[in-house]
Amino acid sequence: MNVFKNKLKTWFSQPQNLILLLFGVVLTLSTVAPIVAIVQDTFKIHVGTIDQHLTGRTEGYTVVNYIDLFTSRLARTNLWTPLLNTVLLAVFTCTISILFGGLFAFLVTRTNMKYKKYLSSIFIFPYIMPQWTLAVVWQHMFYSNKITGTSDGLLASLFHINMPHWWCLGLFPSAMVLGLHYAPFAYILIGGIFKNMDANLEEAATILDTPKWKIMGRVTLPMVRPAILSTILLVFGNAVGSYPVPHYLNLTTLSTKYISMNSSYTGEASIIAIIMMIFGVIILSLNQRSLKSRKNYTTVTGKSGQLTRINIGKAGKHVVGIIFIVVTFFTSIWPILLFALETFLPNSGDYSFLYTGDMNNLTTKWWLTSDNVAENGMYGQKGILYNSTIWHAFGGTLMLAVVCALIAGTIGTLIGYAVSKKRRSKWANYVNNVAFLPYLMPSLAVGAAFFILFSNEHVNLFNTYTLLIIAGVVKYIPFASRNSLNSMLQLSGELEEAAVIMNASWIKRMTRIIIPIQKSSIISGYLLPFMTCLRELSLFLLLCTQGFILSTTLDYFDEMGLYAFSSGINLILIITILAFNTLVNKLTGASLDSGIGGK
Repeated sequence: MNVFKNKLKTWFSQPQNLILLLFGVVLTLSTVAPIVAIVQDTFKIHVGTIDQHLTGRTEGYTVVNYIDLFTSRLARTNLWTPLLNTVLLAVFTCTISILFGGLFAFLVTRTNMKYKKYLSSIFIFPYIMPQWTLAVVWQHMFYSNKITGTSDGLLASLFHINMPHWWCLGLFPSAMVLGLHYAPFAYILIGGIFKNMDANLEEAATILDTPKWKIMGRVTLPMVRPAILSTILLVFGNAVGSYPVPHYLNLTTLSTKYISMNSSYTGEASIIAIIMMIFGVIILSLNQRSLKSRKNYTTVTGKSGQLTRINIGKAGKHVVGIIFIVVTFFTSIWPILLFALETFLPNSGDYSFLYTGDMNNLTTKWWLTSDNVAENGMYGQKGILYNSTIWHAFGGTLMLAVVCALIAGTIGTLIGYAVSKKRRSKWANYVNNVAFLPYLMPSLAVGAAFFILFSNEHVNLFNTYTLLIIAGVVKYIPFASRNSLNSMLQLSGELEEAAVIMNASWIKRMTRIIIPIQKSSIISGYLLPFMTCLRELSLFLLLCTQGFILSTTLDYFDEMGLYAFSSGINLILIITILAFNTLVNKLTGASLDSGIGGK
């Protein structure tokens, strides 16, 4: 008995064991409970919906939702077509992001292309900005009254060019926008391996007189295969759950179908959310399988020489750089300029001042109107600078982002620390996986699960910051936990052991040794949840009313047809995110592209 007590005392004396026990239980409940709730909802009869009509009952449980969704005459419209579109969107998004981001990573790290530092910094802007930014820009650029039935975009208004329907709406523009949005993922992951690749590997192949194309196919590409696989897994999961981009560009996917069916086909909408969650579980399984079966390609050795950069010519290095300057201008800088311009147009799509030269065709009413009756066309709304709805939502968004970042960052850092200390433990691996699972699940599905769990007759947290914080923390813990784990694995155990010998407490070891050494990675673990929370829409869409936070307020003004207001909110969000990102970079030196081309 005494032996058992001593073992128990020793076990509890180790902080990493307590952390893993506590957060293993908490994360299991916070991840599993919403899933159980949404599975239960698929069988539940909802008053006033299709399942009540089909069963003739107002309560109880039934499988009629499954039968109707999979076999009814509307099955193709409600399930199979959205499912196919979702898979195609995810596949094309992965392809575009890897080709574009991978090519850029290769040019930055392996060639003598000019303007690398500037391009590396600006290339990541589309990922920092809200997901729907480029979708709205696509609308403003290519829409036309003749093709889309909306106000004319810039091309139609200035040059009378009407782009075809497939270019304006549907799968192609959605895949292009999401591919450009997630290309920085591929750049960061693939570029990191290109940067650290052992030069001797390719030099050996060159000595053997191997053709360059064969070196690329047999040596270089296999080295970046792990990064390509990681990009596919991360981008695929995010694309499956994307709501804003398909919503703006009129593509019916599982996420848009869930929103449209949720009121009248509640049980069937929950089945759609389950299907989206299954994608996340599959991705996690593939990730675990790849880690076990993946060939071990060593990319950094003790004898690595200087990487040989490919010479693309005296003119070529400037031409290629200028081409990417132009491309990144339209993906990173032009959205900011266009949103600013939209807030001064008298009506959406009215670019008459450009071809008349009359600046009187611009207006400041969307910004400076201080009352709600004097100006027509504003539906009783005050200008952006005086609009209490917008600034209340902005304050709520900042508060939500700060709280989510602090909680998720702290929990993630502790989990990363504990898992690194007990990385051979099955329980530690379980905690690590269950912490990462919400990230791989589509945001809309996670939001739907929390909506069902916390918006019922027993517990009703709908439209409260408490619910948004709970959902945000669970969703964003992986950002901090993975950052923390990777940085903690770099630390030798001798550092903490020396402090233990000196009888330093765990708090002192963390605050005096571990955190100061890995502060950049730990700060990134707080920064990423903060940035993501500021621009989140899919996760919070079902959890609060329009006007509660900025992203849902933007959706509200879009539905009202006040596109200048939504452009203004986009502009506020982008400037806020870029300002905080720049501030943190200046204060800490942390940067997403650091070590690839940024420095």
